[in-house]
Amino acid sequence: MTGKRLFGTNGVRGVIGSDMTPTLALSIGLALGSMRKGSIAVGRDTRTSGPALGSALKAGLLATGCDVTDCGILPTPALQYLVQEHFDAGAMITASHNPPEYNGVKVIEPDGTEMGDEETIRLEKRVLDEEVPLVPWNATGRECQAFHLVNEYIDAIVRKFPPGIGEGITVAVDPGCGAACTTTPEILTRLGCRVFTINSQMDGNFPGRLPEPSPEGLIPLGDLVRSTGASLGIAHDGDADRAVFLDEKGRFIEENREFALIAGQVCRDRKGMVVMPVSTSRLVETIARNNGCEVQYTPVGSISVARTMRALEAERIPVAFGGEGNGGLIYPDHQYCRDGAMTAARMIAILAGERRPLSELVAELPEFYLIKEKIRGKDPSAMIRKLDSEFQSESIDRTDGIRINRADSWALVRPSGTEPLVRVIVESTKKETADAFFDEIMQRLGR
Repeated sequence: MTGKRLFGTNGVRGVIGSDMTPTLALSIGLALGSMRKGSIAVGRDTRTSGPALGSALKAGLLATGCDVTDCGILPTPALQYLVQEHFDAGAMITASHNPPEYNGVKVIEPDGTEMGDEETIRLEKRVLDEEVPLVPWNATGRECQAFHLVNEYIDAIVRKFPPGIGEGITVAVDPGCGAACTTTPEILTRLGCRVFTINSQMDGNFPGRLPEPSPEGLIPLGDLVRSTGASLGIAHDGDADRAVFLDEKGRFIEENREFALIAGQVCRDRKGMVVMPVSTSRLVETIARNNGCEVQYTPVGSISVARTMRALEAERIPVAFGGEGNGGLIYPDHQYCRDGAMTAARMIAILAGERRPLSELVAELPEFYLIKEKIRGKDPSAMIRKLDSEFQSESIDRTDGIRINRADSWALVRPSGTEPLVRVIVESTKKETADAFFDEIMQRLGR
């Protein structure tokens, strides 16, 4: 089976008018409608190109005989929750954290997870071959609007926590003018928090900051945290499947440390596997094991994490938690996808239980030093093979590229799926060890 050509790690996306067009969205709708007959839910984030792409995608679904429910603007995890509860499949119009000129499509399976590689390749073939049979005039699908359904998602998160758990906690929220503008503030308010917001108006031009919640882009949120005396700041990407945090001093919390902090709390109450990509800091593994859980590594990408969690549960292996070191965390007792609002609510529960500042909780985590670099080369696969040979006497994990595991450090080298380069991650508990390991890899590559 050949690899994916249009779809990447999380759906298909590109610059509007060149890589991503209504014509392509129509083709995806036709292909999806021919593969997943029945009732299909469609949602979008706030991007200006969303209505055009959404209309085209819905036209394809309707032309193949599917009924379409337009759920309006809502977070990706909200649509995934609704698909899991009510629909035969779904499609989300979003480019997640990419800049405003981008947009794309994420295809959602009936269980709420994003479509996996094998089925995506089948869908791509239908898109590229343009061989989708259309139904006759009297069998086309029907469309309805159900913007209110997002309230089911809000209710589901609120029900997971004791009433009033957030009372006495002030929080500053930055939805980034994205899909979480009407969901995360509402959830936190219903949990009892006092909520201040910035960039909370839906605007696909993203005037306040880019959809990627970077430390630089969140400086105004830090100012809001300090000026309001908030216990923390919470920010989302464009489609709100991720959440990142600032402490009460307005300082950005690196996402692997966020993952570890929440993993520690989850693993105290729920034993089982913690599932994460091979690119994740060993800090998370350390915290999980210290709290009685085991770990399972996967290829990079939230789809791999979610599907591994599903597979383990199918084998009756308990799963406690999962996610990625980018603020995208997965709670199996809620749903098998990254959920930024659930992560926000979980952090409120942690602060309510600990009754200590967030900065203090983060400071108690062990220190790890992480190096991330991109190394360009004409043949990334050859670079991987060379390192595989050079380090063959060491402990190597080949789940995704190669991960070289040592007692005091590890390194991951994997090819990019979109560019002629390899991504290199090196980590150790000591800066000098991480630097030396990175230099060793560069030397073996002749750099």
